Amino acid sequence: MALSLRKKQLDLITRMLHLNQQQSSPDGGGEGEEEAYKILVMDGPCISLLSPVLRVGDLRKHGVTLHLNIDKARQQVPDAPAVYLVRPTPANAGRIAADAAAGLYASFHINFSTSVPRPVLERLASATAATRSAHRVARVADQYLDFICLEDGLFSLAQPRAYVSLNDPAAADADITAVVDAIALGLFCVASTLGTVPIIRCARGGPAEMVAAALDARLRDHLLAKPNLFTEAASSAASSFHRPVLCLFDRNFELSVGIQHDWSYRPLVHDVLSLKLNKLKLPTEKYDLDDSDPFWVANSWLEFPEVAKEIEAQLAKYKQDVDEVNQRTGGGRDGVEFDGTDLIGNTKHLMNAVNSLPELTDRKKMIDKHTNIATALLARIKERSLDGYYRCENDMLENGTVDRTMLLSLLSGKGTKEDKLRLAVTYLLSFEAPPSSELEQVEAVLRESDVDMSAFLYVKRIKSLNTQFAAASSTASRSNIVDWAEKLYGQSISAVTNYLSDGRQLALTRTVEALMEGKPNPEVDNYILFDPRAPRSGTGGQFRGPFREAIVFMIGGGNYIEYRSLIELGQRSQPSKHVIYGATEILNGVEFIQQLAELGQKAGLGSGGSNLPSQ
Repeated sequence: MALSLRKKQLDLITRMLHLNQQQSSPDGGGEGEEEAYKILVMDGPCISLLSPVLRVGDLRKHGVTLHLNIDKARQQVPDAPAVYLVRPTPANAGRIAADAAAGLYASFHINFSTSVPRPVLERLASATAATRSAHRVARVADQYLDFICLEDGLFSLAQPRAYVSLNDPAAADADITAVVDAIALGLFCVASTLGTVPIIRCARGGPAEMVAAALDARLRDHLLAKPNLFTEAASSAASSFHRPVLCLFDRNFELSVGIQHDWSYRPLVHDVLSLKLNKLKLPTEKYDLDDSDPFWVANSWLEFPEVAKEIEAQLAKYKQDVDEVNQRTGGGRDGVEFDGTDLIGNTKHLMNAVNSLPELTDRKKMIDKHTNIATALLARIKERSLDGYYRCENDMLENGTVDRTMLLSLLSGKGTKEDKLRLAVTYLLSFEAPPSSELEQVEAVLRESDVDMSAFLYVKRIKSLNTQFAAASSTASRSNIVDWAEKLYGQSISAVTNYLSDGRQLALTRTVEALMEGKPNPEVDNYILFDPRAPRSGTGGQFRGPFREAIVFMIGGGNYIEYRSLIELGQRSQPSKHVIYGATEILNGVEFIQQLAELGQKAGLGSGGSNLPSQ
C-alpha cells in the first residue's frame, strides 16, 4: 500500500478538530452526533502547516466557526470550546495560560505540533494553577504534525536557511547540533504520521550522517515505550514487513540542481512568480495551485510552450461546447460566453443546458486563471531571456558542452543579476576544469554587470577544496584529509562529491534508485545503514532491500526539479515504486543563490556590498 503522507496528516488534523475523537466518516462529520462548534487558534508556523491541507470551507465542515492567530488580540467567546494548534514554545505556553486566566473560551483543547519539552509543559501547568484556570484545560496533546505537506508526495519542514546554518564556518557546535536535532524531530513527525519506522541510508560524513544518527536515536528511544506511536500501525497493517527506506542527502551532494533554470511550467511558476504553499499572488489576482486544479495536475510538468498550446486547445474546446449548448437551446451561434440569458427551446435541452452551466463556468475560470499565469510568465521570459538561460545551462549540464558566445552574451545582456550569477555558477559546476582564460572572461563579465561575486567565489573555493581532497585521498587516510579540510576552511567537505549529473538522470535519482534496488553497487556500497528496530550491535541481519517505497529528504533545501525526477523514477519502475520527496525547505534558484552568497560573504569573499537581498 502506497504511503499517503497528505491523507494521513489530514486524518490527524481532522481528529484534532473534533476534539481528538476518532471520526467514523472520512469528512469528519460524526453521523447522528451533534456537531460541536469551536474556535481554532494557531501560531504562524501552524497556519502555514494547515494552509495547503484545509481551506476555510473545509474548516467549517468540521465545526470551526473562527480561526485566529494566537499572536493577535482576540475577543472573548465564553460559550465555545477552543482548539489550539501551536508550536511548543515558552511564548505560546504563556499566551495559552493568559487566555485561560481571562476565560476567553469555555474549554481549551491544546495541541502542540510536536513533542512538548518538559519545561514548557511545567510552565503551562504552573501558570494555569496560579490563576486557578487549570480546570478550563480539557486536554494537552502532542500531535507530531510539524511539517508542511504540499502534495501526497511532497513535504517541507519549513526550516529556513538550514544550508547556511550547517555550512557556516563560524557556526558553533551547539548551533549545528540544534539544527540537526530540529531536522531529526521533523523527520520523526513524518515517520510517526505515516505510522512506519523507516530504514535509514545516508553517505558517510557531513550533515546527512548527523541527522541520520539523531533520528535513529530518537526512534530507538521512542520504541522502548509500549504502546508507542508505531504500535497501532504495526499491528494493523499487513504491509508492515515492507518498510520504506529513508534516503538522506546533503544539498552539497548536487549543488547545480538547486541553482539552474528550468523550462517546465511548475518549476517556472515557483522560480519566476514565487509560488509559496501552493498559492500564487499576481498583481491583480490570487490563485491556488494544487490537486483541486485539474489543469495544474495534468499539465504542470510540461514544458512551457506545450502548456501554452494546451491552454489554447482548452479555450477552443470551451468555445465549441458553448456554441453547441447555444445551438441546442436556440441561442446565437456566434456567442463565446455562456451566461444562460438566451436559453429557450424544449424542456429537455433547457435542463441539459442548465445542468452544464456550472461545469462550463468552472472551466472558463480555470482557463482564465492559467491564461493569466502564462501571460505573466511570458512577460518575464521575454524580459529576462529565460529561454536562453535554460538552453545554455541544459547544454552544459546534460551535454557537457558550452557555446562560449551565448554564455558571454547572456552574462552581459538581458536577465537579472541573480540570473547571471546562477548561469555563471552552473558553468563553474558543469566542468571539472574549465579553461582558465574562459573562466577569467566569465568573472570579468560578471563584474562588468555589477554582479556580487560572493556566491561564485564561494562555490569556486569549495570546488577547489574538493579537487584537492580527491587528489590527496590517494596518499593519505580519509580521516586525516577531512581534518585537514576542516582546518583549512572550517567545515567538512567530505560529502561534496557529485557536482556533475548524468546527462540522462540526476545524480540524486540515480542514487535513490540504487538504494531502493538494494543490490551491490559501487555508488552506494559505502552508504551507512541505520535500522532503529534492529539491535545496536552487529549489522549482519540488517535489511538492505529491495524497497517498494522510499522517502527522499534533502538537507539544506529541495526543489521541484528533483521532485519531478523522482516522480518519473516511480512511474518508469517495474513494478512501480512510490517515492515521497521532502526537504528542510523548498527553494527556487534565486533563494538558494542568496544563501550561497551569504556564505561567501561570511567567508570574506566577493565584493563588499551584495546586490542580493538578505534572508
